[in-house]
Amino acid sequence: MASFSYTKEQRLRKRPQFLALGERGKRVQNASFIAIFALAPGDGSRLGITVTKKVGGAVTRNRIKRCVREHFRRNQHRLKNPVDVNVIAKKACCQQDFSLLAAALNNLFNRVSEGSRH
Repeated sequence: MASFSYTKEQRLRKRPQFLALGERGKRVQNASFIAIFALAPGDGSRLGITVTKKVGGAVTRNRIKRCVREHFRRNQHRLKNPVDVNVIAKKACCQQDFSLLAAALNNLFNRVSEGSRH
């Protein structure tokens, strides 16, 4: 049975982690998001989220982060290999409702899963 939690160990939290991922990671994108990903050093996938002020105000940024975290929490078991992923929101995602964000994230994570195969 897959675990559907989102713990501290599943987060990219420190700036050096984001910088290292940016240097060694691959990039995929769609109209709403950019994902930088690489194989994880541990045995579980980790998620980082970047939403800048260019995307919108605090309420908008927090809503987008909640959507990304919830999608990762529910769908992390579908990733074929453990990966570190930094999801970067584009300005286009601020006007979208949850169903469109979920579809964009589903597309993004499918591409991450395909790109992480070795």
